[in-house]
Amino acid sequence: MKIARVLLDGAPRLCVVDDKAGTLRPLPPEITRLQQVMDAPGFEPGAAIPLAGVTLLAPILPNRNIFCVGKNYREHAKEFSQSGFEAGASKDKHVDDYPAVFTKPASSVIGHDALVEMHPGVTDAVDYEAELAVIIGKPGRNITPDNAWDHVWGYTIINDVTARDRQKNHKQWFLGKGLDTFCPMGPWAVTADEIDGANLDISCRVNGELRQKANTGDLIFTIPMLIATLSAGLALEAGDVISTGTPAGVGIGFTPPRFLKAGDRVEVTIAGIGTLGNSFA
Repeated sequence: MKIARVLLDGAPRLCVVDDKAGTLRPLPPEITRLQQVMDAPGFEPGAAIPLAGVTLLAPILPNRNIFCVGKNYREHAKEFSQSGFEAGASKDKHVDDYPAVFTKPASSVIGHDALVEMHPGVTDAVDYEAELAVIIGKPGRNITPDNAWDHVWGYTIINDVTARDRQKNHKQWFLGKGLDTFCPMGPWAVTADEIDGANLDISCRVNGELRQKANTGDLIFTIPMLIATLSAGLALEAGDVISTGTPAGVGIGFTPPRFLKAGDRVEVTIAGIGTLGNSFA
């Protein structure tokens, strides 16, 4: 099942999506957050309405910061360490022994087709990162890898937009990752019974040019490993979002770097989910 969060009559509503038919079926008006569906599934959707022209919001409003993972595809880890933008990078070792984890504030989240701000005067090195995001549905702490899949409610897409200069200069990633509008998410969420998160093709195009292409089977630290790592001593909550990392092909992977500029459009496609598209201004 695909569930979108949209604006209907000026108010946010959750809807069941049939993207092939191009329709939405609204859930009852009191259902405005995906966490409510997790708590009490089985709501009966209403009559179908056209999907075209409807404003798509981010499918979930996280209760707290979004957990993000860096350097989780081997070729991206290599391009990042060789780019000159990773503070303290090792020339000899590209892959870390443990996942690199940071967060993006919930205030950075926007939906499909919403504009991403370039923040001139703050950064001049805006980059894109196509990522599969895992949505936690079952709370837990000290979750083992063997039990991790039981805690996954579903998936969505995130573009982990990054100010590379701030990421490098501050020697940590929050200030480069957490700017307003720097977390496009969507276009909707897909339940875990519909797709296999461990085997999904992922791609990213900038102005129609293919830049990134991989499969989530290439993750260095798998989804169960990430859930186990994050939940060790820290209880995960229903509605938490984990962005799993990006493949090679980001702007800093080119010589010279190919940073985004105003007017560019980035589209991230993941098999079984759809395409998240955003323009930059």
